[in-house]
Amino acid sequence: MSVVDLVMPKLGESIMEATILRWHKKPGDTVKMDETVLEIATDKVDSEVPSTSEGTITEILFNENDVVPIGTVIARISTGNGVISSGPRVASHETKPVTIAAQVVEEVPYQPTTAVTTNKPSGIRFYSPLVLNIAANEGIGMAELETIPGTGNEGRVTKKDILEYVARRKGGGIVASSEPRATSVVQQPVAVVKEQKPPETQSSQLATTNYSGNVEIIEMDRMRKLIAKHMVDSKHTSPHVTSFAECDVTNLVMWRNRVKKEFEKRENEKITFTPLFIEAVVKCIKKYPWLNSSVDGDKIIVKKDINIGMATAMPSGNLIVPVIKNADQLNLVGLTKQVNGLANAARNNKLKPDDTTGGTFTLTNVGTFGSIMGTPIINQPQVAIMAVGAIKKRPMVIETPAGDTIGIRHMMYISLSYDHRIIDGALGATFLQAVSKELENFNPDREI
Repeated sequence: MSVVDLVMPKLGESIMEATILRWHKKPGDTVKMDETVLEIATDKVDSEVPSTSEGTITEILFNENDVVPIGTVIARISTGNGVISSGPRVASHETKPVTIAAQVVEEVPYQPTTAVTTNKPSGIRFYSPLVLNIAANEGIGMAELETIPGTGNEGRVTKKDILEYVARRKGGGIVASSEPRATSVVQQPVAVVKEQKPPETQSSQLATTNYSGNVEIIEMDRMRKLIAKHMVDSKHTSPHVTSFAECDVTNLVMWRNRVKKEFEKRENEKITFTPLFIEAVVKCIKKYPWLNSSVDGDKIIVKKDINIGMATAMPSGNLIVPVIKNADQLNLVGLTKQVNGLANAARNNKLKPDDTTGGTFTLTNVGTFGSIMGTPIINQPQVAIMAVGAIKKRPMVIETPAGDTIGIRHMMYISLSYDHRIIDGALGATFLQAVSKELENFNPDREI
């Protein structure tokens, strides 16, 4: 009988940890190769972790909602055929579901100390979504959070750290502080602390908020909270400017109508407008590479790889941006297969974490929902995002050598939001016009 360790998989270059959402298996359950054992979440995407071998789950080392570093052993699988006489062994730290406060008081009793020394990590301190949620529920602001000693990697505050802090705080051993993180936090006498007015917590503020009229209060789900934070952070990071252009896509529309049945029959894929838009964007990025960059302080990082993100709506109503890697190396058939594959995976919650990383430019199709134009928010750390609106038939003036005429044309608005720190109006408008001309000059006699 051999035992195989199931580890938290690598979920992308910038992702160092993941939160366990739900275990599909428990100790004693049998599992097949590649069968889903648990679901995990990062700040980018939810994902399933498959079994790396066939056997029996003998040990589960972490609970649901635990934040686990990448590469950590999270479960063990026995690959032998024998019966485990002693029964499945469960990690000793697993406890019955209780409230956070009760769990801390019971398991981590407070030991009074005169001082707490903090090892200040270098750079900006990272906090996991779970730690931030606990802090918000306990009314711990960012300034106070900065004072909490971290025992995690590079001084990060772990779940255990903040729960111990909450226990000491509720026990009267800590005075809530709004001062920046320091090297030493001196404990105040318990008698003095009890006489002080307890700080007003965020949860108490929410509890006393009165909403007039007939309302329904809906708690944001985890992904919606992450989207909200990402959008606000983007606005705080980049000064947004949006330019608009109108383009005649009649040739493109007529070509697609002519070839779509043959294309589907030959390639077993439906061709939408999205790969055609991406193809035009890629051609223009090669002419204006600064649109495919990011900003690092006072440095402009121009990306040589062209990885196009495409905003995709999920059944829940949330938005996710899967990425087509090296889009400039794909022909129209390759782009179509990538677009369809990633869109289907997004709608069925089958995206892998790597599918949403590494984007250098984003395209969003607001016309899918009937909008004729939009002002999209930049997907950080990118510097530009393009929106395409709904295609509408309109009477337009057509200029010909024989004179001007009026005709029915397929018209579409496109918009470009860009980071005004490095993309000026001239460059942004020039790029937008270049994309418009690529779409207008589409070859109606093109072979598939």
